[in-house]
Amino acid sequence: MKVLVTGASGMLGRGVAQALLERGDDVTVLQRRPSTVDTRQVLGDVADAPVVARAVAGCEAVVHLAAKVDVVGPWTEYARANVDGTRVVVEAARGATVRRLVNVSSPSVAHAGRSLVGEGAGPADPERARGSYARSKALAERVALAADSPDLAVVSVRPHLVWGPGDTQLVGRIIERARTGRLPVIATGAALIDTTYVDNAVDALVAAVDADVHGEALVVSNGEPRPVGEVLRRLCEAAGVPAPTRHVPLRLALVAGAVVEGVWSVLDRRDTPPLTRFLAEQLATAHWFDQRRTRTALGWTPRVSLDEGFAALARHHAP
Repeated sequence: MKVLVTGASGMLGRGVAQALLERGDDVTVLQRRPSTVDTRQVLGDVADAPVVARAVAGCEAVVHLAAKVDVVGPWTEYARANVDGTRVVVEAARGATVRRLVNVSSPSVAHAGRSLVGEGAGPADPERARGSYARSKALAERVALAADSPDLAVVSVRPHLVWGPGDTQLVGRIIERARTGRLPVIATGAALIDTTYVDNAVDALVAAVDADVHGEALVVSNGEPRPVGEVLRRLCEAAGVPAPTRHVPLRLALVAGAVVEGVWSVLDRRDTPPLTRFLAEQLATAHWFDQRRTRTALGWTPRVSLDEGFAALARHHAP
């Protein structure tokens, strides 16, 4: 099968492209900067229609991961990369030979700040989504799923908190903050959260290329909820940095997050802020999901447990 993977310079996109290559698919990757995947590469902006049309030509399937994943920056940047980019990918797929589109979304598109305990994939809700990233991804998911038809089967997969060796997003930021003593535990640290080891997320997205399911959203996770304090501690221990011991009440964290967001906005800073309201909510509220529909629909189960993932991360960081 000829497959286009957008966003293959990131950990997850790179893993998906490599997995498709290893099983014998003809893979093209599209991203703004070169990927380490040894295959045909198209460099450019996912919102640039001619670039995307060139990348998708002749493809039968598209796995769309390219996105602005951040907590800072103006709305226009999120809208262009995530909403406009998805719209351009959809239109290019419609105008080509593509029969399958796997849109990679986020559980945050249906998160309004309350705890999510054993829930399925609720509808994307841009009006209630928290922050520019979640709101833009909610709009993007609506664009993608609206394109589902007999000629173009669309499924939106929402991997939850993906991490693994080489991760510069979740793991990299946690390690850096822990190393400098800027990683607190919000509230008690007892809220249950689920995460996804990268190999499992890769397997799920590859399975979504083949699965006979479309027109719906599916949350992907390891299915092993753990207290957030334990997850932070295990990640820090694996990386060889001090685990957080300082606790900050949620109300204080929300106030501090709002202040930090205001300062970053006024100063137009692009570095990652130490705290935001969304981050405080994520660290203090439960969010884990019922995986039964996902596993049935994709014919997939995680092959790497969290404990095995922590061990792999420790080996990666070993001197």
